[in-house]
Amino acid sequence: MYASNWNDLSTFGVAALKHMDRSRQARGQLLERAGYGPQETPCIVVHAEAGLKLRRYGDSGGPAVLLVPAPIKRAYIWDLAPAISVVQRWLEHGYRVYLAEWVPLDEGQDAAADSAGFGLAGYGDRLLTNSRRAIQQDCGQDQVVIAGHSLGGILAAIHACLHPEHIAATVLLESPLGFDPASDCFAPLVRATPDARRIADAFGQVPGSFLNMMSAAAEPHAFGWERLLDRTVSMSSPQALGSYMRVERWTHDEFPLPGPLFVDLVEALYRRDALSKGELVIGARSIGPHDLRTPLISVFDPRSKVIPPQSVQSFHEAAASADKLLLEYSGDIGVNLQHVGVLVGRNAHARLWPAIFNWLDALRDAASVAAAATETGVTVAGNTAAGKTAAESTGAESTAAQGASADGGAAATLAASGSADGKAAAATAASAPASPPL
Repeated sequence: MYASNWNDLSTFGVAALKHMDRSRQARGQLLERAGYGPQETPCIVVHAEAGLKLRRYGDSGGPAVLLVPAPIKRAYIWDLAPAISVVQRWLEHGYRVYLAEWVPLDEGQDAAADSAGFGLAGYGDRLLTNSRRAIQQDCGQDQVVIAGHSLGGILAAIHACLHPEHIAATVLLESPLGFDPASDCFAPLVRATPDARRIADAFGQVPGSFLNMMSAAAEPHAFGWERLLDRTVSMSSPQALGSYMRVERWTHDEFPLPGPLFVDLVEALYRRDALSKGELVIGARSIGPHDLRTPLISVFDPRSKVIPPQSVQSFHEAAASADKLLLEYSGDIGVNLQHVGVLVGRNAHARLWPAIFNWLDALRDAASVAAAATETGVTVAGNTAAGKTAAESTGAESTAAQGASADGGAAATLAASGSADGKAAAATAASAPASPPL
């Protein structure tokens, strides 16, 4: 389907796409009955409101982390199975884990979506602020680590820009934050769409099937041929095939995107690149990378056309954070969609996530040293201790990364920057041989 046709959606076309969502969900349920459903960690819901359920996993007394999924498909991609569960990795490292589970709005809430503000401000500010306040009521902590993937990373970055005093660190996993038309695969579709409001008005809530069609048209290799090749390669490994099929089940579990959020994503970000230019208006403020002052970890895939490296790196470099870590992830086998490999890839869990936790541990250790020094009246110069600890941690990760995994290995190149003025000491971790490009 050509992008130009998407501006002229008939009543029949709208109904057909909504029916396609229901058909895809039914196919997903068949896959689940075949044994490919998620194996989720037990949790409780500590807060619920329209569009959101806040889950809590475990009851650790450690630091709180708020996980922010993309608001398109179900959140269990963060907790797909124990061996490839990001939720489990945070729990294993002593964190008190919370997850913002986005839930679909009722069809009758289309008008309410406009008035209640289910756009970027609603998700990135109001709903995440409510989540953070519920976390404080639940465990008493007024600071959280916030981690987001893909569009969820956009929401996490917006929240960190607005409320840096409440964010201990920000982790952005393949999150598009800069939208240069020269490298953005969605740019031709955006140019062919005079105004996203026409699409949002036609649907009310934009069906997941429509978003899938847009994605496949923008980057058919990533959403088509790559997936077929990964399935073929995964046939030789029951473990890889199992994870592939679980992700396949997840891909059928999308839900519609509120119209105001669709409009904001297309118009403010993809068309105007407002966030990276410092011109994204959220409430009474205009925000950009200069507002992101928390410690920052950014992960990118150098091969990705869906989230090109430039869309991650440019924002990371422009962010005002004193402590930064840039990680390179180069793929996995058995992940179905390489874009979710950072969450469900076995090599990502073996190498990438340990590097993330080592760096966060180093920041916490440095903060403890600084706090103790303040209490005793000893002066500590900048974040030198944090930089040294981060360098040692990433150096240890470098040694661990040099062994090849059973799946063939995945690259994780670490670049931590810093100095006595608070910018952490440089370290690069060598990676294992990368798995074949998929």
